[in-house]
Amino acid sequence: MAVSKSRPAIGAALFFGVAFSLAVYFTFAAVQGDYGLFRRAEISAQTQLLEKELVMMQAEVARMENLTKRLSDDYLDLDLVDQQARSVLGMLRSDEMVIR
Repeated sequence: MAVSKSRPAIGAALFFGVAFSLAVYFTFAAVQGDYGLFRRAEISAQTQLLEKELVMMQAEVARMENLTKRLSDDYLDLDLVDQQARSVLGMLRSDEMVIR
């Protein structure tokens, strides 16, 4: 009668070890890699912040375009000219008094 030696299946253990290692590596890369879930959430938050900043900048540009139009040769707003002369040049009308 032949005695069969039960040898551990090294090939199967090696295969499952490599497969498990690859699964752990790819799972880690999918969550924390350059294109992972955390990076995607960070990019999404940054996108929202930049969109808010864009809206604020567009409002500022519209305000400055309005002021520029009001000071142009085609359309002159005398109240705005008066305001600018007072703030930039420190000018007053003859009937005004300055109290410090």
